[in-house]
Amino acid sequence: MSTWLTKWEPENQEFWEKTGSRIAWRTLVLTTIALLFSFSTWFVISAVVVRLPKMGFKFDTMQLFWLAAMPGLAGGSLRLIHSFLIPIFGTRTVISVATFIKLIPMIWLAIAVMDPTTPYWQFLLIAFLCGFGGGDFSSFMPSTSLFFPKRLQGISLGIQAGLGNFGVSLTQFVTPWIVGFAALGTLGGVPQVFQKSAEVAPADIWMQNSALWYVPFLIIVGILCTVMLKSVPVKASFKQQLDILPDRHTWFCTITYIMTFGSFSGLAAAFPLMIAKVYGGFPNAPDPLKYAFLGPLVGSLIRVIMGAPSDKWGGSIITQIAGIGLIIGSGILVFGGLLTPTSVDQFPMFLGVMLFMFLMSGMGNASTFRQYPIVFAFSPRQGAGVIGWTAAWAAYGPFIFSSLIGASIASTGNAKMFFIGAGIFYIIASWINWQFYTKPGAERGDWGTKWGTWWDKAKDTWPQKA
Repeated sequence: MSTWLTKWEPENQEFWEKTGSRIAWRTLVLTTIALLFSFSTWFVISAVVVRLPKMGFKFDTMQLFWLAAMPGLAGGSLRLIHSFLIPIFGTRTVISVATFIKLIPMIWLAIAVMDPTTPYWQFLLIAFLCGFGGGDFSSFMPSTSLFFPKRLQGISLGIQAGLGNFGVSLTQFVTPWIVGFAALGTLGGVPQVFQKSAEVAPADIWMQNSALWYVPFLIIVGILCTVMLKSVPVKASFKQQLDILPDRHTWFCTITYIMTFGSFSGLAAAFPLMIAKVYGGFPNAPDPLKYAFLGPLVGSLIRVIMGAPSDKWGGSIITQIAGIGLIIGSGILVFGGLLTPTSVDQFPMFLGVMLFMFLMSGMGNASTFRQYPIVFAFSPRQGAGVIGWTAAWAAYGPFIFSSLIGASIASTGNAKMFFIGAGIFYIIASWINWQFYTKPGAERGDWGTKWGTWWDKAKDTWPQKA
């Protein structure tokens, strides 16, 4: 059977009800499951690094933060490539190959953690290859935006991205449980020795399970995608797709998505190590992996929930609220003494503020993906391309946050300088969103379906683009 559909008209109500809806929702289900495991494998390093020092690996603080950062460096770079792949190779080929290729870092990581003499450069390379799971997001989102009509962009992209984001929470939640026993029997290899503290007796740990349990799921999902997915007949060469770059709104959207998803992914990658380094020196210090999964869980859940409200009220106003929330959260962390604690009793407040920032970034993740197809409503192909492009730059979040937070802690003993800089960036991004998309009469305002959008008002005079 042909990989490419011969006809695709999601805005045609008759076609949508008779043919399109069934194919689109089936595609959404399959690709969302695949995306869940993409995010899980992307962030598996963030759950592993906090255990390595107590397993005999001699890595210092900055080396650990670099390991947490590398998947973000790779994810962002690979997203720049993935943002152009769907119109060239199609959904079926891109998603299937992207699913199978993640087997490489998972198997290699499982082998590496079983030997405390594994050199640091191997872990750096494995962490970089885990970026396969972050890079393909910029193929998933453009693909889904092509399958659904504009009126369902918010809810479809919100469902996929939100449930996909649950992969971050999944890996941080499952890892501390699955490494505690021989989950795979003799096939999973022998345990390692885990020394939690000098006062506690050593225990066995099967850290290889943190990566190996993904292997059968990746194989099954990859086969299902190969067999069941189709591709929308919207084709364009790499050169043709570069037409989004001269439009300044491509770059404005990039900045606002770095504010939202860049913060979500960056905080998710750095959160476990932040807990360990900021509060780990106190008696009865909190276990990072006992709490770290809560942040991505909150951010992912609100992203799913906010898809429909973004369709109804418009994405820009919700993005604006998210930006203001991130500014407030950064301010509390910096000026509330939560990054330079004097007691472990400050940890609940620190955790609450961090979860608030995850909530705000998750809201913005949902609203921006409703917002961008409207900003580029004159060209569905360009709108899909901008989604992939902005997601690529925002995927550097884990690299930026982990490396800079690590550098701040290593040089000053705390992360205050990083969050001061983050707060300034949030102010700039929020101003851009207000100026061009939110304020009354904004250039490409997104006011929601109740009041119409700039495109509803301009489509009779604006030239259509392919």
